[in-house]
Amino acid sequence: MAIKTYKPTTPSRRFFTNVDSGDITAKASVRSLLVKLHSHAGRNNHGRITSRHRQAGAKKLYRIIDFKRNKFGIEGTVAAIEYDPYRNCRIALINYADGEKRYILQPKGLSVGDVISSAESGLDVKPGNAMKLMSIPVGTVVHNIELKVGKGGQMVRAAGTSAQIMGRDGKYVSLRMPSSEMRLVLGECLATVGTVGNEEYSNIVIAKAGRSRHMGIRPQTRGSAMNPIDHPHGGGEGKTNSGRHPVTPWGKPTKGAKTRSKKASDKLIITRRKSNPKR
Repeated sequence: MAIKTYKPTTPSRRFFTNVDSGDITAKASVRSLLVKLHSHAGRNNHGRITSRHRQAGAKKLYRIIDFKRNKFGIEGTVAAIEYDPYRNCRIALINYADGEKRYILQPKGLSVGDVISSAESGLDVKPGNAMKLMSIPVGTVVHNIELKVGKGGQMVRAAGTSAQIMGRDGKYVSLRMPSSEMRLVLGECLATVGTVGNEEYSNIVIAKAGRSRHMGIRPQTRGSAMNPIDHPHGGGEGKTNSGRHPVTPWGKPTKGAKTRSKKASDKLIITRRKSNPKR
């Protein structure tokens, strides 16, 4: 896939880019795999905004994706490659030998007519096949990785991302995540071989505000442009430095401040600590 550019018929069109959709083969989605989701516009069950700068955006239907990949021993054929409005990668429609149809995330290199399968072990290491992490050779790149056995893939699902298996440590497998973090995951967890497709997505230029509104993103106002009552950075005569490290409207540090709990998943995360030399 390549980045598509346009003739500058308007000022915003000059910088407008998109991913070429020539890889999409399906004209209509499978109706039984479509679900209508209500838009929450960043609000929780109490109606309070918990994620700011959100709106409904353009109408869209959710495609039910098979993140669990638990259809063992039955081969499936890629019937179509489709666009999914809820994610930045493409999805592949799989027709299984028993007649069932499912959507999966399209790995890079998977095309119409390819045959894929899921099993605990013993499959070829090719894009689209799903196996337990302990059964995949060291050095292989994987995606759609489970954190809990049987829960379904939760990690490495964005377009162009992949994790690499670096080694094994007892019942755990060491993974190098897209962020370069080293993480231990149970070897019994399933993962799909390959890199998530549509890797050019990160090079898209939005170019105009209306396109963000269609995506459900509302405008953001700089804290320094507000009054002191509205934001810690607000107020002052003219354009000023707020005089403190960047914070949220509620005073919590942002832009580089660590937010990860030290107690969370200590056994699953490998941290490198520099030992202080004895004086």
